[in-house]
Amino acid sequence: MEGSWIALLPFLVVIPISIVTKQVQPGLLVGLILGSYLKQPDILGGVKTLIGYIVDNMVKQNNIRIIIFLYVFAGLISLTKLTGGIKGFVNLVGHKVKTKGSAMLLTWLSTIGTFSDPDFRIVTIAPIMKALRQRLQISKQEIGFVIEATSNPVVVLIPVATAFVGYMVSVTGTALQHVGIKEEPYIIYIKSIPFNFFSYVIIALGIYYSFFRDFGGKKREGKQEASNARANGQDPNSLQGEEDLEECYRAFEKDTPSKPWNLILPLISVLVGTIFLSWWDGHLKSSSFMGAFLKADALGVMLEAVFISLFLSLIFYLCQHFSVAKLVTHFVKGGNELVSVIIMLTLIWALSAVSEDLGFSKYIAAQVAGRVPHTFIAPVIFLLGGLISYFIGSSWGTWGLLMPLGVTLAQQSGGNILLVIGAVFASGTFGAFASPLSDNTVTLCTILDLPVMEYSRLKLKPALLAAAITTVLFGVAAMLFH
Repeated sequence: MEGSWIALLPFLVVIPISIVTKQVQPGLLVGLILGSYLKQPDILGGVKTLIGYIVDNMVKQNNIRIIIFLYVFAGLISLTKLTGGIKGFVNLVGHKVKTKGSAMLLTWLSTIGTFSDPDFRIVTIAPIMKALRQRLQISKQEIGFVIEATSNPVVVLIPVATAFVGYMVSVTGTALQHVGIKEEPYIIYIKSIPFNFFSYVIIALGIYYSFFRDFGGKKREGKQEASNARANGQDPNSLQGEEDLEECYRAFEKDTPSKPWNLILPLISVLVGTIFLSWWDGHLKSSSFMGAFLKADALGVMLEAVFISLFLSLIFYLCQHFSVAKLVTHFVKGGNELVSVIIMLTLIWALSAVSEDLGFSKYIAAQVAGRVPHTFIAPVIFLLGGLISYFIGSSWGTWGLLMPLGVTLAQQSGGNILLVIGAVFASGTFGAFASPLSDNTVTLCTILDLPVMEYSRLKLKPALLAAAITTVLFGVAAMLFH
């Protein structure tokens, strides 16, 4: 179909509906319904078209592999909770921290073992810091800021063994396909990582507030609480009890055993397996070591690694006399936690397909070619995406909504596609960090007993500072990397 302004309508309804409902899925569904009826404007024809787009895009090889990977990985993480992996990790490190500096260092170092997912990281490290904060005179706000700075902003920079990789490669591949770029989406994603400027800036601010200045410039709330405890004749160290270390929201039950290796070994297996299988899959296609990784089938390798890790973990857990029934139940429970994400992915794939069939890329090409300077695209995409992600609180939703538009604009204006992809990912990262609607923020505040809006307002200032610096960096990079 020839491109016209009608091709924009499905995307134009998505954003306002998502902002009003504070959920991405309703906006995507309405956009898909509208696009389907624009394509086939009769009652039954529109419904058949809608179902066709959903089914056809869901069963594509890469898409179904993404769905399976997300479900299996979430199920594996649930098994580590059941078998005491997270509880064991909490207990292993919780009693070794004696000073604020060592506590902050622990927060940063713990990223090595908890980088697979931001929520997973939060429910692992936040309870430890909550139990230690009064004895170490650290405020809850300070703890929250540092944990969040080492969660989503870090995870999006790691190209293996995370729940994010498959999704980020998927939305990148869909956008590239629609503008006719045949290069491997995973390679493009890897090349775009250096341009996720917001992550680097907010990580730097996290280091600053961890070791050089108290977050918010306020008197430490932990110090005040410790003084109050002394005034009441209490030992401040008694504020940290054994039971405090075992209160981990959504992470484990109180009767769960404490076995840190039940977390550590599966994560090592996924990471090492992904790296080895990536080399193995690509080593016959390239003469160089690094070239082998670039030639590998990334999605296939990650899926193989997570399945191998699941099988090995199940054997490991069965040898510890965990019942098959419990393992199966918790695996399914963990996978089901990502059903909403899988639905969102399916709707994004279908919406992108119907919009393309309506002539979205052709219309953008006709309107943008020669009109929008390439130096403006990356900064504008970042600011637009940051605004969207702040109001909907979803990095994944923002990436799905904005990536097709960003890549198309870059392609048609001659801008640097890697830079624009980095800007899209950076904008979603901003929302996941700064928005009070972010599931990361809500989970963290629940664990630390923080008022969500008050804490969100406090961290908004450094987040906006990081966003301003990021916008400047995108403008400079656009001039340097045309």
